[in-house]
Amino acid sequence: MPELPEVESLTQFLRERAVGRTIVGVDVVGFQALKTFDPPATALGGLSITGVARHGKFLDLDCDGLHLVIHLARAGWLRWRDDLSGAKPVRPGKGPLALRVRLAPDDEGAAPGFELTEAGTQKRLAVYVTRDPGEVPGIAALGPDPLDPSFTVAALKRIVGGNRTQIKGLLRDQKIIAGIGNAYSDEVLHAARMSPFKIAATLTDAQIADLHEAIVTTLGEAVERAHGLAAKDLKAEKKSGLRVHNRAGQPCDVCGDTIREVSFADSALQYCPTCQTGGKPLADRRLSRLLK
Repeated sequence: MPELPEVESLTQFLRERAVGRTIVGVDVVGFQALKTFDPPATALGGLSITGVARHGKFLDLDCDGLHLVIHLARAGWLRWRDDLSGAKPVRPGKGPLALRVRLAPDDEGAAPGFELTEAGTQKRLAVYVTRDPGEVPGIAALGPDPLDPSFTVAALKRIVGGNRTQIKGLLRDQKIIAGIGNAYSDEVLHAARMSPFKIAATLTDAQIADLHEAIVTTLGEAVERAHGLAAKDLKAEKKSGLRVHNRAGQPCDVCGDTIREVSFADSALQYCPTCQTGGKPLADRRLSRLLK
């Protein structure tokens, strides 16, 4: 799933390539992806892209005051095309393509644009055309952005104080902190040397400071690594930069212990016992009491 660093990199990528260009047309292929009907997607035709922003995991393209807002969900992606002039028309319901945005030709005659695709059968990619991005339900409910200067140690202390949620779940809750998902919550907790099952309210002041440092540093470094990369290269860069997530059975880069995994109904977490749980493997959440 694209998380804050990848969406931030896509935001920067589109700022460099799409801002200032005029939208020629928007082709909605996966009708289930379009979550709004007023204004219609056709209203974007003829408008210029004047800015690109990020809200948590949401991409926001400002098109002369109308906003094309995108959430890539678990298996969605954005693919930039330098020239769509020869692209074949597609039929709705066929293949992974959900949306195509065609931009005006450049001076050399190439007609660039981008496509939104979604792999798999669970179609959760979401596209909104709105006058105000704050009207998008997911954006309206977002918690603070961890890369914003206002996200301080004191702010994190207020968030975790009295919260009886396990810290892994808290980090993934977009209403509490925006932008962190399954992968980077694993990475943050490894950097903070903290069990994913630790109860948030039990964190000491020192642990809160360590967690804050891990959040800001882990996300900031991921954004920096991805800066300047083409959209097509971001997935590979993310995978290469992960220390524990999706690395079960491999040695920890920090201590050499074997990275372990706990599976859930539709996801899994990875962690290092030596770095995070005092050397104790975590029990399966569905069978045993969780370690704190």
